[in-house]
Amino acid sequence: MCMQIKDLQFKQFINKSKIQEKIRALALEINTDYKEKTPVFLPILNGSFIFAADLIKQIEVPCKVSFVKVSSYGGAVSSSGQLKTLIGLEASLFNQDVILVEDIVDTGLTLQKIIEELKGLGTKSVEVVSLLRKHAAREKMINVKYIGFDIDHEFVVGYGLDYDGLGRNLKEIYKAVPLKNGETPTEEA
Repeated sequence: MCMQIKDLQFKQFINKSKIQEKIRALALEINTDYKEKTPVFLPILNGSFIFAADLIKQIEVPCKVSFVKVSSYGGAVSSSGQLKTLIGLEASLFNQDVILVEDIVDTGLTLQKIIEELKGLGTKSVEVVSLLRKHAAREKMINVKYIGFDIDHEFVVGYGLDYDGLGRNLKEIYKAVPLKNGETPTEEA
């Protein structure tokens, strides 16, 4: 089944039951690892909000949740790595165990900057849970402790991920169909 978003065609890539199964497995790992702790979940907006909501509903250890957004120089947040600051941090994270919640780790550059900033605030630990991790982040050995799915260079939408603001509300994850010239669409499409 294909669907159109703006100028691109997408086909189903990961169905909702596989997503929910993976979220339960990730939550089980986190519940085990943080059995004697009270982690602070920091979902990074906008893309992670659906994943974060479903994940946190499965967390059984005491926890706190606060949302943050990345402010960057220019507009290329996902790949520039030029983090200005995290906005939305209201409580002190000093001596806290923090779990960043990401929808997708693409190059990992911005994520590394966020981790550095959080460590600079005196956190006890910083780990990352991401629904998706792209090949580029794996090549660079970006430290993501909890990974839902490893994907290659697919351009994906749905379940919080968007194409120019559209598609976040889809219950499944879809990947772009190759263009007529055989090229794979990218986020810059």
